[in-house]
Amino acid sequence: MTKTIVWIDNTEIHASNFKEETNEQHKRKISFDFKVTSKEYHDIATLLYKMSFRIRIPSLEAEFQASISDYSTSITDLYKPNQIADYHLELIEEN
Repeated sequence: MTKTIVWIDNTEIHASNFKEETNEQHKRKISFDFKVTSKEYHDIATLLYKMSFRIRIPSLEAEFQASISDYSTSITDLYKPNQIADYHLELIEEN
């Protein structure tokens, strides 16, 4: 499985199932999955609550401002040690 590195602000994410497309308004939309451990949970949750981010995708030489259009997680409470959740995130380019 190929991983794509996606930077959300200053946080490096190892994304799988990465997909990039352009919507009707010619804005970039990306979607991907990633794993979050109970150790990372607080930092990731705090980051995602911001809702708007600077996105960098080095392999595509892409950088843009984006906001969350959809997300989901397999576990909503990762405070128990040694748990790993599957996250799915969809981001859309802002103006």
